[in-house]
Amino acid sequence: MQNNQQKTYKIVFLFFIVTIGFILFLGADFYWSNTKRKLPNLQHKEINHALRGDIISKDGFRIATSKKLYKVMLDTRNIDPGKKQLFIKLYSLYSGDDPKKVLKIIKSHFGNVVLSYKIDSKRAKYLKNLARKLYLSKVFIAYENPKTKESFSHGMNIVESGEKRIYPAVDTLTPVIGYIRKVEKKSMTKVVGIKGIEKYYEDKLAPIQDSILQGRRDLSNSVILDGNSIYTKRIDGYDIHLNISLKIQKIVEKILDDKKKYLNASEIIACVMDSKNGKILALASSNRYNPDFIRRVDYPSLNVAAAEYLYEPGSVMKPFTFALLLRAKKVNPFDLVRIFGGKYKIGKKTIRDSHEYDWLSAEDVIVHSSNVGIAQLAQNLNSIEFYQGLKDFGFTFRSGIDLPYEARGNIPPLHKFKSQIYKATVGYGYGLRVNFMQLIKAYNIFNNHGREVVPKIAEGFSLKDGKINHFDSSGEKQIISNPIAQRMKKILIKTVLKGTGKAAIFDGLEIGGKTGTAHIAGHGGYTNNYNSSFFGFANDKKSRFTIGVLVRNPKKRYYYYASLTAVPVFRSIVETLVEEGYLSPSF
Repeated sequence: MQNNQQKTYKIVFLFFIVTIGFILFLGADFYWSNTKRKLPNLQHKEINHALRGDIISKDGFRIATSKKLYKVMLDTRNIDPGKKQLFIKLYSLYSGDDPKKVLKIIKSHFGNVVLSYKIDSKRAKYLKNLARKLYLSKVFIAYENPKTKESFSHGMNIVESGEKRIYPAVDTLTPVIGYIRKVEKKSMTKVVGIKGIEKYYEDKLAPIQDSILQGRRDLSNSVILDGNSIYTKRIDGYDIHLNISLKIQKIVEKILDDKKKYLNASEIIACVMDSKNGKILALASSNRYNPDFIRRVDYPSLNVAAAEYLYEPGSVMKPFTFALLLRAKKVNPFDLVRIFGGKYKIGKKTIRDSHEYDWLSAEDVIVHSSNVGIAQLAQNLNSIEFYQGLKDFGFTFRSGIDLPYEARGNIPPLHKFKSQIYKATVGYGYGLRVNFMQLIKAYNIFNNHGREVVPKIAEGFSLKDGKINHFDSSGEKQIISNPIAQRMKKILIKTVLKGTGKAAIFDGLEIGGKTGTAHIAGHGGYTNNYNSSFFGFANDKKSRFTIGVLVRNPKKRYYYYASLTAVPVFRSIVETLVEEGYLSPSF
């Protein structure tokens, strides 16, 4: 009986021991299944970020481009102490960084540190290869955390830190090209357009799709390419191809720079446009800046004055008044107009000319730029003919040029055109405000058989294959009949040959245009400052170009007249077009 009792105790004890062991097993299993273990991640993802598209000139030069920037991250705990100097020498050789600077960074940090933020693509590739070799050469070794007893081997990683926008042509084509702003997106430095072409074509230039490579990793944290890896193609933003020739642009800018200094002007603007299709060959300003390094002093130059600056144009408006008279059949070019010795009174306002003519033919009112003559002729237009006619020529509407923030300009409301004085002043270019591009577009009508075309800086866009998708160039509209346009061309040619534009004459070419010298409005009235301009055309047997020049506030004494400021600039631009083969004089 005693033996049976002892056996029972042994069985119960053994059962208790087995039960305790089973409970411990279940507890351990539950603990480890619900505890995050520090196991190495066997998967790795590499993202190759897409870049912003380039802006390319007509002659193939990159005006704006982007490059990747990389940062080098290092865990100093993984460097073998005996091979630290070897690492510094190799890293400095591959990166171009100063070895003393690298040593200082490593000494001052125990753990993760960034050695550089500005590594380019080429050096990043070399450094990635170096990282693999350093792992294999045991320069990087595992480090065990004395507190957690966890081991890890991070070593050196090279990852993208962002994108840098570069402008190889420096200040050329500014402010038209525009500039960018840096933005942070998921710890990456990206850029977006703020002004100019960079802003207008943001939807085309912006990166389209990043490349992603995902799969199992090797010891150096690189993806192993096998059947299980995932890859998506990188697609950069579209390249924008300009109609503007970099060579012509730079020459025109040099002309403007020299003339601005000579005239002591606030700014000079010039544009060369193909009359047949609106393609802009050059759009230049004397006020430029370096988009890579914009200073506070550059702030006034950031706006594209050609599209954003509104001003009263003065006598360059007279041809439009005359064209509307021809369209309404309210004038014959050979009608005689009494000029009264250059002084004429309408109501309380006295209108004056700079020349004391007694009589002029109607077309010579334009040729000799008579305010008195055009003021009288303008009275023949009724309010609707005048008001709607100016709108037909594009005034109060944006020119449609591919630049953001273009100002519309304004003309007096319809009821004002019932006033004789408003008809007179608008007829010779006061009482309304326009921008430079509106005038270029309107003058082009005279040189394009009466048809309107939209001025275009950019020709089209492409991916990296270079195949250009052309922008839509439709939208031509007949504004005046071809016979009226031809009549106006003859008058503008006569204005150059016998009137205020004589300095623009170029033998062997068809040159026409109109000068304008207008007071600049200030607080409470007009100041003694002027804007001088010349808008016209230069043609040979094959090519036709519309050219405009605006000289803002020339301060050189006695040089505010357009014949002494804008016309010589026009002539220099025509000389450039001849020298570069865009125009061929016939003798």
